[in-house]
Amino acid sequence: MDTISDLYGLQDAGPKYRAVAGALKDAIAQGDLGVGDRLPPVRELAWQLKITPGTVARAYTILTDEGLLVAEVGRGTFVADRTRPQPPGPLLSFDETTPDNINLFYSRPPDVGQVALISDGMRRLADKPRHSLMDYPSAEAYAPARRAVLRWLSDAVLGPADEDQIVLSHGGQSGVSLVMQAVLRGPSPVVLVEEVFYPGFRRAAQLARAEVVPVPMDSYGLIPSALDELCKKHDAQVLCTSAEVHNPTGLFTPPERRAEIAKVAARHGLNVLEDDCYRLGPSRAPTYRALLPDLGWYVNSLSKTLAPSLRIGFVVAPPSQARRLRQTAEHGFFGLSEPLAMLVEDLLQRDETYEVTIRAREEIARYVRVAVNVLGRYDLTWNEQVPFLWLRLPQGWRAGSFAQAAEAQGVRIRAAEEFVPRDGFVPHAVRIGVNAQLSLKTFETAISRLRDMLDNPPERMTV
Repeated sequence: MDTISDLYGLQDAGPKYRAVAGALKDAIAQGDLGVGDRLPPVRELAWQLKITPGTVARAYTILTDEGLLVAEVGRGTFVADRTRPQPPGPLLSFDETTPDNINLFYSRPPDVGQVALISDGMRRLADKPRHSLMDYPSAEAYAPARRAVLRWLSDAVLGPADEDQIVLSHGGQSGVSLVMQAVLRGPSPVVLVEEVFYPGFRRAAQLARAEVVPVPMDSYGLIPSALDELCKKHDAQVLCTSAEVHNPTGLFTPPERRAEIAKVAARHGLNVLEDDCYRLGPSRAPTYRALLPDLGWYVNSLSKTLAPSLRIGFVVAPPSQARRLRQTAEHGFFGLSEPLAMLVEDLLQRDETYEVTIRAREEIARYVRVAVNVLGRYDLTWNEQVPFLWLRLPQGWRAGSFAQAAEAQGVRIRAAEEFVPRDGFVPHAVRIGVNAQLSLKTFETAISRLRDMLDNPPERMTV
C-alpha cells in the first residue's frame, strides 16, 4: 500500500478519484501490482490516503469499467488478466458490492424479471427482417412504438391523446431538453422551476441559454400567487414541475392546487412541462396536459420502472404543438433509432412487462418500509410508491456536512444543495434513494448507519 500512497502523491492536480485511479494504473504498469493481486479494501486505502471511502470506490469503479480491475462479490477487487476475456459481470456495479460504499445517491429498480424480458426482446428483434436496418428511420416506423407508449401511459390522466402527439426520446432528461428546444424563443428566455427542484431542469435550461427562476413552494407544491407575480415580472415561457411525485421532496400536488396553477399558466400563456418520471403507480390527479390542452407537456421514461440503461423516454405534446416537437427531435437526432423503437414496441405490448412493473413496485415498497421502520422517529417524507425518501435533518446537522459524514461511513446520499439554485436557500435535508438492486440487508445496514448519525449530531458526537 505504501507504493500506492507514493504514486498517489505524484499525480497531477485534479479530482482525487482520478489521482487514485492514476496511482493504481501506474502501480499496475510498473509491476507493483500484478495479475490476480488483491487491492486494499476501500476503507483501508481511504484511511491511508486521508480521503473518503467514496472517492476510493469511485476510482475502483472506473478501473473496473476499463477492465484493469475485476470485482468479485464477497472476495474483493483484483487486478484483472487482460489477456483473458472477462465473464459478464452481475447487474450490480462495483460500488454496490462492497459495504464500504453503499450507493443511495440514485434510485434504482430491482430486477424482478425485466432483464430477461429485455434480453428476449432483443433476441426477437434480431430475428426480424433486416432491410430496415440499412435506412434512416421513418415516421411510419415509430407508429407501433408510439401506440404501445399510449397504452403504457393509460394510468396517467393525460386528457385526449393520440399516437401522433408522442415523441420518443433518449430518456426523460432528453425529453425535457426537447420540450425546451421546441418552446423557448428569443435571446434570453426564462424558465420557472420549483424552489427545490430536479437539477436536470437547470441543465436543460442552460443548454437553451435560458435563465432559471425559482418559484416559492408550500406543503402542496407551487404557490399560485407567487407564480402569478413571477410570470408578470419575467415574462416566463416555461414552468418545469413534478406534481405527482416531486423530486426531491416527494410532495404530491392535489387536484385543487393544480387547477389554480393551471389558471395562472393559462392567463399568462405559460407552457407547463410536467416531469412524471418518478411515478410508479397510477396517477392520483389530472396532469397539466389534461388541464392545459394547448400548453401542457408531459414527460416520462422507462428508467425508474424497467431499466435505466435503455435510455428510453417519451414526451406527450399538446395537440397544437405536436408537429413542432417532432421537428425538434428530427432536427436534433433524426429520432430514436429504429431498433430501439422496435424494442419499445415489443416490451410495452407484452402483458409480462406490466406484471414485472407491479412486482417491482411491491419490492420497492418493501425497501421503503424498512427505511421508515429505521428512521421513523425523524422528519421523513415517504410513500411506498415513491423510490426515494426526503429526510429533514434534526438540529446540529446541515445537509452538506451530513452527506459528507454519510460518505465517510460508506453511504452515498444527495444533499439538498444539489436541488436548489446556486444562490438559493438550502433546506437542512437530504434525499435517500431506494436502491433496490442492493440486498434488503445491505440497504437496511446503510439506513441504520444514517440513523446512528442522526442519533449523534456533531455537538454530541465523540471522536
